[in-house]
Amino acid sequence: MIKPKALIVDDDEMLATFFTAAFEDSGYDVHTVHDGQEALAYLETETPHAVLLDLQLPHVSGEELLKFMKSELRFESTWVFATSVEGTRAGFLQEQADFVLTKPVTYQQVVQLAARVQLA
Repeated sequence: MIKPKALIVDDDEMLATFFTAAFEDSGYDVHTVHDGQEALAYLETETPHAVLLDLQLPHVSGEELLKFMKSELRFESTWVFATSVEGTRAGFLQEQADFVLTKPVTYQQVVQLAARVQLA
């Protein structure tokens, strides 16, 4: 059985490892990058099932990546989890992302959400 793809985009390596493990435990084949430019390069050729996207990234912001994904029809089935430590900033993107996670989040929350959208 082919695993669904997930892209984890977070410039904090510890958090990226945390999110990567949660998605792997939920059955995803995970690709992890640490800045917006790397994420954009990946998204130009790949269409993951889920993207966990930190909003505050170097080089290309999470907001710019979200706009890029929303402008491309091939991402209409991609689940986007926007993450931020700023609740007000994350709230602003509520209508653009499928889920908005305000850090800190628990491992179990991420595993459950990832598993839930995998079945969708």
